[in-house]
Amino acid sequence: MRIALVAPDLLGTYGDQGNAEVLRQRLRWRGRFAEIVHASATVPADCDIYVLGGGEDAAQMLAVNRLARSRGLQRAAQRGAVVFAVCAGLQILGERFAGPDHRDHPGLGLLDLTTTRRARRAVGEVRARPAISELGATVLTGFENHQGGTRLGPSARPLARVLSGVGNGADDNPTRRVEGALTGRIVGTYLHGPVLARNPALADLLLEWATGEELAPLQLPAVELLRAHRLGQRRRLPRFPRRSP
Repeated sequence: MRIALVAPDLLGTYGDQGNAEVLRQRLRWRGRFAEIVHASATVPADCDIYVLGGGEDAAQMLAVNRLARSRGLQRAAQRGAVVFAVCAGLQILGERFAGPDHRDHPGLGLLDLTTTRRARRAVGEVRARPAISELGATVLTGFENHQGGTRLGPSARPLARVLSGVGNGADDNPTRRVEGALTGRIVGTYLHGPVLARNPALADLLLEWATGEELAPLQLPAVELLRAHRLGQRRRLPRFPRRSP
């Protein structure tokens, strides 16, 4: 299994590069070899999964221009490879997005969506109920920090429906808020975390698409279960300011 980490020098805020590590480790736990390919200058068209992270406005512009020239990602998506993109990565997979100059710029056209600039930045934790049956009744969680508002076109469907947080940000009505986008095996989300570390069911779904197999549930070593438990406890505990002595 070859996992391409796309433009890691430009797209990798909030630990998004860790999504590739999560995919590789979950394959290793199942006794399968996986290689991470750092695709910076050019993107190979023969990898199995492509991972894009978030980035600042200037880095986003550099990334989309580079990917438009390389076209390896586009060729891979056309043959059915799995593509997973976060935040700025989601935006540049769309038809167009708002750049730092407040003007529309063309995206790669792999997802039917457009992104404009919101009046207010969306920052904070997100909880969302998956809108696709493959993820069952789990709740997706992650951290969002974006000023883009993304509206889906008719050929894209939402990844999830927001329970708390902003999500795509194209609709301010809380009852209509959606998160992410999905077309075939191309998935985008605004969730950082890294999101695949926080949502293992989503990670395994991407791996099942890439392998064409239903993966057996993991029997994690006790130390990994303990780490996951401690991480969950830290996220649930409120933080209080220290009292002066």
